[in-house]
Amino acid sequence: MKIKNGFVLSKIGNDTVAVATGELSRNFAGVVMLGGCGAFLWEKLTEETDREALVEALLAEYDVDKERASRDVDDFIKKLSDAGILE
Repeated sequence: MKIKNGFVLSKIGNDTVAVATGELSRNFAGVVMLGGCGAFLWEKLTEETDREALVEALLAEYDVDKERASRDVDDFIKKLSDAGILE
């Protein structure tokens, strides 16, 4: 899985937002607000990856246990999938 091509990340103050550009902006008219963990996972999803690799990346980057990392990845993937952002 990966983020569809056509999104651009921007920093606005302490926040990171993803904005659809080009052809993609015709179907996705909004912005995605990302916290630190969300921005980290988004960056990982710019390349083809899988759930387990995302969980392992969170464990390596943040001080969380596997259960929490798994839950956070599952929640993030579901939100992106529901919004039609993932390929």
